[in-house]
Amino acid sequence: MRNAVARRGDGGRDGNVAGRRVDEERRPAAARPASPWWRSASPWWRGGAAVAAGALPALAFPAPSLWWWAYVALVPWILLVRTAPTARRAALDGWLGGTGFMLAVHHWLMPSLHVFILLLAALLGLLWAPWGALVRLMLAGAPSRARASAALAVVPSGWLVVELVRSWEGLGGPWGLLGASQWQVPAALRVASLGGVWLVTLLVVAVNTAVALLVSVRALRLTAAGGLTACAVAVAAAAWWAPAPRTAGHVRVAVVQPGVIDGAGGAERRFARGEELTRELAGRGDVDLVVWGESSVGSDLSARPEYAGRLAALSRLVGAEVLVNVDARRADRPGIYKSSVLVGPQGTTGDRYDKMRLVPFGEYVPFRSVLGWATSVGKAAAEDRRRGDRPVVMTAGERGLRLGPLVCFETAFPDMSRHLVREGARVLVAQSATSTFQDSWAPGQHASLAALRAAETGRPMVHATLTGVSAVYGPDGGRVGAPLGTELGGAAVYEVPLAGATTTPYVRFGDWAVYGALAVLAALGASAGGRWLRRRTAPGTPVPPARTAHGSRVRPGR
Repeated sequence: MRNAVARRGDGGRDGNVAGRRVDEERRPAAARPASPWWRSASPWWRGGAAVAAGALPALAFPAPSLWWWAYVALVPWILLVRTAPTARRAALDGWLGGTGFMLAVHHWLMPSLHVFILLLAALLGLLWAPWGALVRLMLAGAPSRARASAALAVVPSGWLVVELVRSWEGLGGPWGLLGASQWQVPAALRVASLGGVWLVTLLVVAVNTAVALLVSVRALRLTAAGGLTACAVAVAAAAWWAPAPRTAGHVRVAVVQPGVIDGAGGAERRFARGEELTRELAGRGDVDLVVWGESSVGSDLSARPEYAGRLAALSRLVGAEVLVNVDARRADRPGIYKSSVLVGPQGTTGDRYDKMRLVPFGEYVPFRSVLGWATSVGKAAAEDRRRGDRPVVMTAGERGLRLGPLVCFETAFPDMSRHLVREGARVLVAQSATSTFQDSWAPGQHASLAALRAAETGRPMVHATLTGVSAVYGPDGGRVGAPLGTELGGAAVYEVPLAGATTTPYVRFGDWAVYGALAVLAALGASAGGRWLRRRTAPGTPVPPARTAHGSRVRPGR
């Protein structure tokens, strides 16, 4: 300590670091953190461990659907990052772990993107570099009780900001949000009705942070247990307090899933199969709406009036309007659109929704002039689809059922379904197709998103696929009836419960959980800035000599 003070007085260096080291050596063994093997591992082993640890949360999503795993899946990654010798190494561990996470959650894209997915995962993984440095800042060594308590809010808030940034459509969208792994847990769905999937993510990461403290620092086990208890109480309070949607009648919705139909003339054969399955509905009682999947019609209906006529005949036969999805070049404007089109007994009703958020590389290539080579490596879009400019709420049938259509990828965006409900939609309808990924985890993951959107908005959601998993969820996010799996083709009728006029707190108040996380990080930044300012202005703090035009620190006067 004497030498450290001497250095501070002589050369202006702070002796606090040396003092902390002595204090750490004097700290009781129970308060000192353990020394896991990775503390002294080589950088290569440590990097490999970071990638593997980052990949672990993928097991919480379908198809494994180990929802409980999400609450401890981040613990190995957090334990690794907190032992990083420097902030730079912690940021590197965050980047490598983020790369592993993105690869694991999107591994089913490999047949389409090939080696290009490695580059995408590495670029997106950079978003976790600041999170790694933040974890080390809050949890390194043996943190005080105050710092450990703050970490239970700061670490989840940092993770949520990463999810928010990568949720931008151009960066791949909000696929694999950690909170979405809880789609089959009723209590978590009730939490989603309060603050959306974002609030569920905050709780999941807070539990992981508390568990990491529990197993790494014995002196802070009481603090960690308090954090776990607070999370459990929050979930229980949400499940008890959040108003459950009240059922206000039912509608009968039929889903038509033709299955995989490829090869020459695939679009026409797919249409004919959809017709065949829809005709079978005529003997199943009254139906209020028939929904076909994404790209179920391969030609614009105004350019092919015979298609519109055949669909109108189906509508008359089953006594319900048919919602199809047209993937074709439009006759009235340039470009290819993916559009939800409602067809009634007299033909098209005029209700049309053009998909607004497109799948990067699947439906358009970002910065095509630079990244256009991706079309020669994988199955990237040869021509960009065009975007719609507004959401649409449709009115179907004599009952005036208000529909909020979404197309495929759009079900991952919480704000889109929330906007439709605020505009008056009573049923959310998603049209999708996962034929390219039939034998992967993608169909199950895609269908599970509908449960979150239903719970968030308090409105039932029908997820109809051309191929994949077709499923229906009630206003509380619970499944209605049996789904149509990837191995099935057919038509199913669902008794869909409608909710009353009351909306959920998430619909009314929006993304308040996100703003809360940003406020936590802003408070952390303000606190750090205040400490820095106090150190700079404290009496006795050495001030380095100022530079002048004719001098320098090293040789004054020269």
